[in-house]
Amino acid sequence: MSLRTRLLLITAGLLLAGLTLISAVVSDRLERYQLDRIDTQLRGFTELIARVPSGVLPAGDPRTSALDPALDLIGAPYVVYLGANGAVTGGIHSSRLAAETLPSPEELRSVPVHGPPADLRAANGSERWRAVAAPAPGGTVIAAAPLAEADALISRLRTSSVVTGSVLLVLLTGAGWFALRGGLRPLRRIEHTAAAIAGGDLSRRVPGIAAPGTEIGRLAGSLNTMLGQLERAFADRTASEARMRTFVADVSHELRTPLFGIKGTAELYRMGALPEQSDVDEAMHRIDREAVRLAALTEDLLLLAQLDEAPEAQLDRAPMDLRTLAGDARHALRALDPSRPIELTGPGGEGGPGPAPVNADEARLRQVVTNLVGNAVAHTPPGTAVRIGVGTVGGRAVLEVADEGPGMTAAQAERVFDRFYRADRSRARTPGADAGLGLAIARSLTRAHDGEIELETAVGEGACFRIVLPLLEFSADRE
Repeated sequence: MSLRTRLLLITAGLLLAGLTLISAVVSDRLERYQLDRIDTQLRGFTELIARVPSGVLPAGDPRTSALDPALDLIGAPYVVYLGANGAVTGGIHSSRLAAETLPSPEELRSVPVHGPPADLRAANGSERWRAVAAPAPGGTVIAAAPLAEADALISRLRTSSVVTGSVLLVLLTGAGWFALRGGLRPLRRIEHTAAAIAGGDLSRRVPGIAAPGTEIGRLAGSLNTMLGQLERAFADRTASEARMRTFVADVSHELRTPLFGIKGTAELYRMGALPEQSDVDEAMHRIDREAVRLAALTEDLLLLAQLDEAPEAQLDRAPMDLRTLAGDARHALRALDPSRPIELTGPGGEGGPGPAPVNADEARLRQVVTNLVGNAVAHTPPGTAVRIGVGTVGGRAVLEVADEGPGMTAAQAERVFDRFYRADRSRARTPGADAGLGLAIARSLTRAHDGEIELETAVGEGACFRIVLPLLEFSADRE
């Protein structure tokens, strides 16, 4: 059954139980009141009759209409006198009562004297009687009243309770059905939202169906938070899968190129297409070059995997100064392109180079700087000016390599640190060109040092790669 049906059945059951209990209590209290009233009247009358001599009451089965109003007024339509031996010696009763509807003498003798009132049955078993006994001179006086009127009143009350309760139960159940329908409407909207999300619409959210302080409002807020996290998780997974596909494709291409070169050269040798020793030497040189390229690519991929898994384990930290790397970078640039103007400055080109003490792995940071220098040489025209800045900015050690080359667009700058990303996506590259891992390795190594590598660039305004690292903690004491 649905939640609404279960709630309605529970509510209707509780209502039915409540109405039944109320009806039973009211009926019981009314019956008790009626019996107490009759008992009080019977006791008072028996105490009065007990003072009257037994001969006053006629013997036999007298009926007199003249006494009917008095008997009705005192509530004792039947009065009987029992002798010491238990025999009926006299009595009167209302003329409206037939003899067979009166209690039998055996029933009358069972009424206890000085005891509680007793319930008796008529001689023909048609109705109940209430009787009270009191001692009298030479015998016992018993006053009895039929309970037909009281039973009829109780019966009418119970019938009215059943009819009224049934009508009330039907009306309240119908009202409860509509009330529950309206109250559960927010849950149905949540159900529809969940169905839409299950159908693939991850952008759906639960609308503001209730005040934030209510249970439904808090549930809707929690669900929306969870749905946002799920949407982000699915988006991240989709992006990760796309990156993985691109990564696998790039790795396959990068590995295939040197492997095909090696395989092709070997096939030429096997087919006898290299008859001269010079041809064999040239072929061995190409195989060696491609093998070196393949080994370098494999080492770069292994390094990236190790940095992803345990970056700190790949470092051998020691106190050092970034000015050492800046000076070596200037010499490397001069060796690669003597025509380039090279300037060694402080961060941002202001002043001279300043101290930048850090606790780092010098060999790994040198690899980072070498990648940045090689990137500047590879992606700027010969003779383009390069500036190397080193120093301290905002409590952090900074080393930057800035060029005055063509720069990059915002889209290129956003992806320049991605693995296998190249601004020129053409697969036709010159032999020995990088595979697009240099800047990815540089960023991973910098982050392994608890630092970051930043890029400032614009089309036609060059590019500035900035390495930012934590300062050596006790550098001030040493100075």
